[in-house]
Amino acid sequence: MSEQPPPSPTPHASPPSFASAASRDRFEALVAEADAASVDGWDFSWLDGRATEQRPSWGYARAMADRLAGARAALDIQTGGGEVLAAAPVLPPVTVATESWPPNIARATARLHPLGAVVVADADEPPLPFGDGAFDLVVSRHPVTIWWEEIARVLAPGGTYFSQQVGPASVFELVEYFLGPQPPEARRARDPEDARAAAEAAGLDVVGLRAERLRTEFFDIGAVVYFLRKVIWMVPGFTVEQYRPQLAALHRRIEEDGPFIAHTARFLIEARKPL
Repeated sequence: MSEQPPPSPTPHASPPSFASAASRDRFEALVAEADAASVDGWDFSWLDGRATEQRPSWGYARAMADRLAGARAALDIQTGGGEVLAAAPVLPPVTVATESWPPNIARATARLHPLGAVVVADADEPPLPFGDGAFDLVVSRHPVTIWWEEIARVLAPGGTYFSQQVGPASVFELVEYFLGPQPPEARRARDPEDARAAAEAAGLDVVGLRAERLRTEFFDIGAVVYFLRKVIWMVPGFTVEQYRPQLAALHRRIEEDGPFIAHTARFLIEARKPL
């Protein structure tokens, strides 16, 4: 099975023929189901059995929980629906999470308030709505934007920033299937070394930086549709109707050749504010 996607059909290409009427019916049913599914929150359990993603070797949730257990005041930036933070067995006496998307704010509030954590609606733009040195631990899983100067400001001296982030060219096999080849600057965006440089420029000491590329498999076209509806920056403006020809061609490819293979990029960064 080849791991390279076929050339992307043009956006206005005619829908390809299906292998059979049954294949066409499966395509329509899978797409309709995925297009109707809720994409609120940051829970990907809808994809169970339909897609797999290899996990980084460092175990972010477990490592984050270990740090939370020893913190006095912690901030989770861009918490999504609070899923990762809520999984920690012990939260610090002061635990705050920020989120910008209203549906996620409601989900995070319902999930985290019973655990004693406060959810703050924040636009994910500077400044963070907290005083200087307010937290001895700041965490964030897959932040869209990272405001390093603000992270450094709200950290207490000796405090730690601990984050798993999306690395360069993540799932670009899927991105380029729909959008075509991406320019070099797009492929190298979110490079871990750029994160190191930005953290150091903000006055933080980077004490750990690891990166991995991980295998991802999509087993049916519904998984692709759901993923692109949920992770909206992969194919901006994605809709089923706009990309129906490409989706139909990819459905046939998956049925004939097996899962669509892509690779996620992840890196783990830990930075400390000097005493």
